[in-house]
Amino acid sequence: MNLNTQPGLMRERSFPRAFHTVAAARAFARETLTAWDVTDRPADIVLCVSELATNALRHGVPRGRTYRLRLLNFGCCLRVEVHDSGPGRSRILGRPHGNGLRIVEAVSDLWGVLPRSPGKVVWAEFRSGEC
Repeated sequence: MNLNTQPGLMRERSFPRAFHTVAAARAFARETLTAWDVTDRPADIVLCVSELATNALRHGVPRGRTYRLRLLNFGCCLRVEVHDSGPGRSRILGRPHGNGLRIVEAVSDLWGVLPRSPGKVVWAEFRSGEC
């Protein structure tokens, strides 16, 4: 991953509670990765953006609220965060149609959930081989 050239960068955007915004979140992520010259694993990163945004819409964004996509470049690690204001904690469940976090777990190097008030932040990290 070509991240070491621009450490300490952050971009974020809020999206309304509507499923068509998942495509806009993916486009924002692709635009950011291109601007940051991220050349390793962009498809995995965008896939995680898609899954995390979809999960936020399905389970974490109350009516009239938004979710926020934040991308952070720590130099040798890129982090995707999706912030929502809904209750509960994201976790992998054994339900049909519940594979979004399994996909995130499979393609990212690390993922997790942090509480916020209100809601939570679900994040995934992608590390460079240089870390």
